[in-house]
Amino acid sequence: MNEILKESIDKLLIVTEEENLVTTCSNRQLPSVTVLAEIVKLVRNIVFPAHFDESQNDPLFREYHMGVNVETLGTILRQQIALALIFENNCHAFVDEMADKIMEDFIQQMPEIKRLLFTDVKAIYDNDPAVKNFSEVIFCYPVIQAMLHYRVAHQLHIMGVPILPRILTEMAHSSTGIDIHPGAQIGEYFSIDHGTGVVIGETCIIGNHVTLYQGVTLGAKNFQVDDQGRPVNVPRHPIIGDHVTIYANSTILGRITIGQNTVIGGNIWLTHSVPPGSKILQSKAIDVSFNEGLGI
Repeated sequence: MNEILKESIDKLLIVTEEENLVTTCSNRQLPSVTVLAEIVKLVRNIVFPAHFDESQNDPLFREYHMGVNVETLGTILRQQIALALIFENNCHAFVDEMADKIMEDFIQQMPEIKRLLFTDVKAIYDNDPAVKNFSEVIFCYPVIQAMLHYRVAHQLHIMGVPILPRILTEMAHSSTGIDIHPGAQIGEYFSIDHGTGVVIGETCIIGNHVTLYQGVTLGAKNFQVDDQGRPVNVPRHPIIGDHVTIYANSTILGRITIGQNTVIGGNIWLTHSVPPGSKILQSKAIDVSFNEGLGI
């Protein structure tokens, strides 16, 4: 048995050609999923302090604990940004200065991230009669977890931080079933009801006061490829106007525009633009009688 183990270990220690494509530097430190989870937790505590950070419930100590959380967030975020920059470029030159600047810019954007997240909370509250209050939305609705990850990831994405935004949104995808690429642009008062199976592609542009239901896909119809046959990253996902509602399991594909104040019913397959104020519905269901399985 020991010989079998040794033989397997020796084979596993061999760095294959394929493995070299994945890790160009075997001794470098990589970004940490565990630390990124702590970053999201800190952002959550800062944005919703009364719900997830009991230390901030006392007004006398809230300023102190808020300061500690923001300072801690800045410290560990800066470290992960630096590791991400090295991961992308395999170069240590000027990384510390770049990470400092990005971290400071991100901290400055925290009030805006908080404002946007509270518009999302209000959108869910306004659109779901089952909700009793804002706190229920914050505690219970998976879209808030998904949007917390997305709003943080998107800010890092537009600041040019590699890899971290994708990790952050995939963490939310794994736990909520809501798949939002950090490159997507999503406006204020965004609501997803239920949420499971929602997919929002990288180049989507979504306006304000948009509501999606479970199973909605905002995807690409096809891909352009370069001379080597690799997909080219060009705008390929839908543009959704303000005050649009898309019901469950509808699929909207391609670089098309859905005009403002449009309603798209459930189970729709749409690959062409529609003007503002449209109502896109399925054809009326046909009732066909059958006996003992005949006609299925």
